[in-house]
Amino acid sequence: MRHLRALCAIADTGSLHRAARLLGVSQPSLTTQLRRIENALGAELFRRERTGCRPTLLGRSVLSRARPLVDGMSALVSEALAEVDAARDGGPLLRIGATASRVIGGWLRRLRVALPGTDISLRVDVSAHALLRDVGAGLLDVAFVHEVEGSPLAVPDGLRRHVLLDREPQFISLSRDHPAAARPVVDLGDLATDRWMVDPSVDGEWDGVRRVLHAAGLDPPVLHGDYLTAASLVVLGEVVAPCQPTSGPREDMAIRPLRDDPLAVRLLLVSRPGTDTVVVYGELEAAYREAARGAAPYHQWLVRHRSPLARTP
Repeated sequence: MRHLRALCAIADTGSLHRAARLLGVSQPSLTTQLRRIENALGAELFRRERTGCRPTLLGRSVLSRARPLVDGMSALVSEALAEVDAARDGGPLLRIGATASRVIGGWLRRLRVALPGTDISLRVDVSAHALLRDVGAGLLDVAFVHEVEGSPLAVPDGLRRHVLLDREPQFISLSRDHPAAARPVVDLGDLATDRWMVDPSVDGEWDGVRRVLHAAGLDPPVLHGDYLTAASLVVLGEVVAPCQPTSGPREDMAIRPLRDDPLAVRLLLVSRPGTDTVVVYGELEAAYREAARGAAPYHQWLVRHRSPLARTP
């Protein structure tokens, strides 16, 4: 459905740039997504012209089938949610959305203890913008998202923001036999000849990495792919890849901070008005502290920077 919504947005706006703004994603991410769809079909769906994007004959055919599916799915979700609300016995419900994070498991475990009897659901999505739209539409109660530095998220009006961490450094994952793995802190210059792998479907990720590499005067080859694939290639020494500092220890991979922390994200909990987030936020913070203490390179980084997160509450 995400692919179909993207095609409809491109057709409706006539521009990849305007469609990306409508969907709340970066243009490179949307361009990559469209390229993947066209590669899967083996033909172009849009002609890129100076005045914008125009559907091809195949594109018009696909769109004629996509629009009813997109509209039908929106109606199905709304009706299903209404039926769930009507069928519930009045017990509390908490609908959580999150971008991928090592913190989620501990957060859920803590919430189930802190909120007994609450029906807690979870949806994980690579797109922070998609989760924020669903909070704004009332499909989720809260969303824990990562905002890449330099690529601000479009938070719908009326939602509440709670900053868990204003600046979380992003570390680098590399093979155990990489020369830089022997050092506690890695310089970007040590990775100048490496291939990098970035997931362009993660909102702001590719833009952030590209800015940092450009500022350092580096232009390494960059592969696009999901981070599960990236991890397998990192182990083999084929690529290096940015990663969350809370990433757990692995015997086959080294995770190191980058000198001066050029890559960073802001961690936000966004909620609907009226949602009681005192317990939700408190347990998220506790789960984050736990994950940070369990990741030795990050805990050492927190100690060096005298972060309150390094202290045991």
